[in-house]
Amino acid sequence: MSGFPGKEGWWRLPPGSKNTVCDVPGVLVGHQTLHEGEIHTGVTAICPHGGNIYRDKVRAGLAVLNGFGKSAGLLQLAELGQIETPIILTNTFGVSAGIEALVRRAITENPDIGRKTATVNPVVMECNDGWLNDIQRLSVTEDMVNKALHTTAEDFAQGAVGAGAGMKTFGFAGGVGSASRKIICGDGTIFTLGCLVLSNFGVREDLRICGEVFEPDREESRDEDKGSIILVFATDAPLDARQLGRLCRRSSAALGRLGSVLGNQSGDIALAFSTAGTVSHDEKCAVKQLTGFNENDMNAVFYAAVESAENAVLNSLWHSSAVLGRNGHKAPAFREAYELLNRV
Repeated sequence: MSGFPGKEGWWRLPPGSKNTVCDVPGVLVGHQTLHEGEIHTGVTAICPHGGNIYRDKVRAGLAVLNGFGKSAGLLQLAELGQIETPIILTNTFGVSAGIEALVRRAITENPDIGRKTATVNPVVMECNDGWLNDIQRLSVTEDMVNKALHTTAEDFAQGAVGAGAGMKTFGFAGGVGSASRKIICGDGTIFTLGCLVLSNFGVREDLRICGEVFEPDREESRDEDKGSIILVFATDAPLDARQLGRLCRRSSAALGRLGSVLGNQSGDIALAFSTAGTVSHDEKCAVKQLTGFNENDMNAVFYAAVESAENAVLNSLWHSSAVLGRNGHKAPAFREAYELLNRV
């Protein structure tokens, strides 16, 4: 398993070969990162498949665990249970750049949008990187979003990169992390579920690593959790929108295992999509036969969701180097602190 080494016996399910969201066939991820002086920010793009997503939409669901956020596109996603653009992750003030880039991209691929057919619903989600990044500079641009989209691939960096460049997790440098798990159904059928997080939440005193308090002897004044986390799940299991929403709600169990209480000013949002078949924008038939997923196997999905989300957050910490941000704010490297405690 790549990334955080974990504790023997803690993980119940096997990961995919990469232990990232790209273990789900067709899923691609790309970044654009900006580390310049007091600017630490960026963009991360997630493509459910490499084709025209507007024409061939994917089924999706979501859960708003705590709604302190400024994301775009979630209302229509919840109503229709579909995603029709790539998913953009960025900082809070970069949402508008993400919207415009996705709309222009969709129009370029589909010139009939807004004229002969429906408009497009861009999905952009955010966390506030303002503690490390001078967010008032409005550094995220359409060009950055486009570059992230053009660099999507099966292999991608984790840590303080892309949208995660200025994020802080449990007092350490956080950011982008990913993991995957196998969904093992009762009849032996196996699917894959992957999770990618934009991790910017938690206070150091609360952190739990594989069920253990990270620094039980640390004596400092208690911080207040004002961060956020975005979780994006992908699976090749044929889940419908309702089932994908159920999957998303289980991410709160993963955050609880890590020690989070989903603070008052923490924007915690989970989104999930299935690559098992697409929904055609142009299909006209009134009745369509669908392949479904048996509710009796949903526990296997839930276990995979909780483990992959917990592992993804730990991977965001594991892969992040220390970041020195605006006004001298510093987010130290988790990996160094972990290794000093002789836990690897």
